[in-house]
Amino acid sequence: MRRAANWFWAMLVCVPCVVLADAASATSSEPGKDVQADPAPCAAAAATTDDDKIIDACGTLLDNEKTAKPDRIKALTARAAALGRKRQDDRAIADYDTLLRLDPAQADALNARGELWRRKGDRPKAIMDFGAALKLDPAHALAKANHKSLSLELERLGALKAVAGKPSFDCRKARRAVEKAICANPELADLDREVYGSSIRQVREAASDPRLARQLQREQDQFIARRNAEFGKPGYDLAKAMRDRLLQINGVDGY
Repeated sequence: MRRAANWFWAMLVCVPCVVLADAASATSSEPGKDVQADPAPCAAAAATTDDDKIIDACGTLLDNEKTAKPDRIKALTARAAALGRKRQDDRAIADYDTLLRLDPAQADALNARGELWRRKGDRPKAIMDFGAALKLDPAHALAKANHKSLSLELERLGALKAVAGKPSFDCRKARRAVEKAICANPELADLDREVYGSSIRQVREAASDPRLARQLQREQDQFIARRNAEFGKPGYDLAKAMRDRLLQINGVDGY
């Protein structure tokens, strides 16, 4: 009888232990479900054209500290592209910065970030990113095209800077009042150079039709003669006259 009673009390003492052990086991197993963050929603969103959905789903994955590195890189790639398409350039660049810290050998990311820098007007950073992308992948078609076009743009800007504020003629030989006025005003000087350059291009493009080429040259000569004769008269606006001439040559599309 005493042994039975001892057995009964021993069971009562052990029951809470078993319950606590089961609870602890259940509790410890639950965090295991979050050890590996689920990338499926982000991947599914990235397969769509819904940028808001991509930003939301991949943002949730990126906010999870348990997200594996490969999944984090994919999520950053998808979200950065979506942010770029939505013209949220600073946020997109920040995502590419993080991505490239995780994996510096991402030529696509470097090219994409370069395009964003270019759109923001930071050409030095853009050309560096395009160059870095080509260093990683010399056959990267987009980076190659971007690097070439930006290089040409920088050359053109450099050339324009060299002639900024200078007219189409030598100011040291200026004799007419209108020429002296143009030389004294950088805006008028730039307009004069643009008119002259556009006229030369127009005549050159008509070289296959000599009659048309002569007609175009006469129009330019007549403009200069009219400009010289009317400058200084009441109501004559030299800047407007040159802008009108540019519009006549280049058309509304600027070429």
